[in-house]
Amino acid sequence: MILTRRMVITQAWPIILGQSLVPLVGLADATIIGRTGDAAALAGVALGATVINLVFWSFGFLRMGVTGLTAQAWGAGDDDEIVALVARALLIGFGIGVALLLISPLLISPILAILHVPANSLAPARSFTMLRFFGAPAALAFYSINGWLIGLGQTRLALACQLAMNIVNIVCDLVLVAICHLGAAGVGIGTALADWVALFTGICAVRSILRLRPSAGRAWRVRTILSRQALRRLFSVNLDIMVRTVAILALFSWLSRAGARLGTVPLAANHLLMQLVGISAFVLDGFAFTAEQRVGVAIGARSRPALWRAIRLTAEFSLAGAAIFSCLFLVGGRVLVDFVSTAPPVRAEADRMLLYCALVPLVGMPSWLLDGIFIGATRGKALKYAAITALVGYLATDFMMRGAGNDGVWTALLASYIYRAAALALGFPALLRLTSPSIAMDDFSMTGAGQGR
Repeated sequence: MILTRRMVITQAWPIILGQSLVPLVGLADATIIGRTGDAAALAGVALGATVINLVFWSFGFLRMGVTGLTAQAWGAGDDDEIVALVARALLIGFGIGVALLLISPLLISPILAILHVPANSLAPARSFTMLRFFGAPAALAFYSINGWLIGLGQTRLALACQLAMNIVNIVCDLVLVAICHLGAAGVGIGTALADWVALFTGICAVRSILRLRPSAGRAWRVRTILSRQALRRLFSVNLDIMVRTVAILALFSWLSRAGARLGTVPLAANHLLMQLVGISAFVLDGFAFTAEQRVGVAIGARSRPALWRAIRLTAEFSLAGAAIFSCLFLVGGRVLVDFVSTAPPVRAEADRMLLYCALVPLVGMPSWLLDGIFIGATRGKALKYAAITALVGYLATDFMMRGAGNDGVWTALLASYIYRAAALALGFPALLRLTSPSIAMDDFSMTGAGQGR
């Protein structure tokens, strides 16, 4: 079946809605804390969220790698592998989450020290971060389920899980912060509870799909799930994606550190604007995720025309969406900033940086879409090298622009997107070769995808 624009929209809109709710929850957290007028608490939650993102999303390959592998298995017609993949990834994700919870007391203080948290924000940052780790097993296990659902094109079920998680998160924040006055700790508790709700709803979604697959019983056997060859394939694909994710998280962690270096007010203002950036990035990820699934299926079927069509149609929608967000931020960004924060210095600094914020969707869109394309193709090494290139380039730009204050911070961020997109573009010829009929399925799954030759 030839991919159409209607099919892209049908598949993308649940992801867009679900993804848009992710930064909206962060925006709700910032609003609830911000409207107390406590800039130190807001900065503490911002830095605590940076720690959690750095640690949790280091294992984001549990979502990204599973999406590409599942889509490729679907394109190749391998039902047994489709079923076994979710069990394999769930087991790994939950195990890693438990390990993170156990070692979290050893991680929090060193990471907060590296971020140079202002003294008045240290206590709220530590309490928020400690409580968030109680959701680690559920969060990482849900990454696997979410990636599997997207890989199968089951975006409406993925949306249902996301809605359940976000509704619980916001309700808990309102109760624990606005009513019980628990501050940053209340935000941490609410988000951890929401992680467990997401895992429960995700398992229900998986069960509803497996009931329709007669091969589910055979694929759920321990021998199948723990197949040495299958596990080797999963880790070979995901190791490079993990390095890629760590590099990008390090970049954004340094961005928070750069804001903290300038003081509490720039840090809080940048955090508010990054919520807007997050909204645009997560919404446009709807098309990037669609590209992941469609590219994966095309490669699994070894169809170059399907690959090109998936790339072209998702790029059209991504560019249009980026332009719309840039205009919205320019026109309405100041109103949103004034609503979120009541602190005049934070409002003034955020208003001054609004133009940079509006440029991010247009400048960042190519790298976001290319990420989706390469993830769907499971080209881990290309993703890794592009992220490292972006990180090194960003750090160099940041050091050169330090004299420019917060303007330099945002200029370095914009430059990092350009570095990443350019590096990924260099890997395009190798990606196209994956649709060659002369390449065996096992070859590009085990080596081409995992090592990015």
